[in-house]
Amino acid sequence: MISAIWLSYDLGVNGDYEGLYTWLADQGAKECGSSMAFLNFEHEEEDELLASLKEDIEEVVKLTHRSRIYVVFRSSEKIRGLYLIGKRKSAPWIGYESIAEDDYDESR
Repeated sequence: MISAIWLSYDLGVNGDYEGLYTWLADQGAKECGSSMAFLNFEHEEEDELLASLKEDIEEVVKLTHRSRIYVVFRSSEKIRGLYLIGKRKSAPWIGYESIAEDDYDESR
């Protein structure tokens, strides 16, 4: 089975980008902007996509506690996204909200 996926990656300053880029090149991935790639990933069963993808990456990329890889994929006709490696951190845009007190709609 082949699944179309998008990977967003952040391996930190000293991350194994060479290993990741080699893996992405071997997968025939397409560049989609800074730290984002699209690829068709081959795996056995639909419910094994994430486990197979994680195992495949971990075999060739040296990951640390700072490594983060987010995957977007179709599952049961829904588009889903989750952290395959690592977890979410605070967004850099926190504090930039433009909602003024006068503009607040209490019915939201």
